[in-house]
Amino acid sequence: MHSSTRIRLIEPADAAPIAAHRARDAEAFRQWEPAQPAELLTPEGQAMRIDNLLAAHRAGTMWPGVVLADNQLIGQVTVASILPQPHLRRASLGYWIATVAQNQGHAGRAVALAVRVMTDELDLHRAEASTNLENVPSQRVLRRNGFSPYGVAHSSILLDGRWRDGLLWERILDV
Repeated sequence: MHSSTRIRLIEPADAAPIAAHRARDAEAFRQWEPAQPAELLTPEGQAMRIDNLLAAHRAGTMWPGVVLADNQLIGQVTVASILPQPHLRRASLGYWIATVAQNQGHAGRAVALAVRVMTDELDLHRAEASTNLENVPSQRVLRRNGFSPYGVAHSSILLDGRWRDGLLWERILDV
């Protein structure tokens, strides 16, 4: 039996567990994410980051969540760049799962829950995401959650010292 997965809005108390995961997993995530400032590997740096995320949430431009398995924080799921205008109603979805909790279905369930937030709470029409072309596990998560690839953003993100292409994903939410 797999553990339960849920998401909730990030809280200031999440700083220490996030910093612990990020510090431990820094090398593993280097191929998938831009270089992070060293202070983001500390609880103090994460506390400042969380303050900024919650300010963006209050401004209506972001829904910053954490992923929990059996009530332990194991990652984050973020709805960012929210454009709530009636003619746009879209946002970008991003997520990560700590290496100690990967390959257990948590990312897929967290994305499904985030899509529900985007639809039910945020009243969005379109969800977008992007993955590194080589990040097949993340692509599998998106595909299983109804996302389709729709293009390649060439040389769009600097990862591990090299400009990399990104695969762009979309899902129409209110159909």
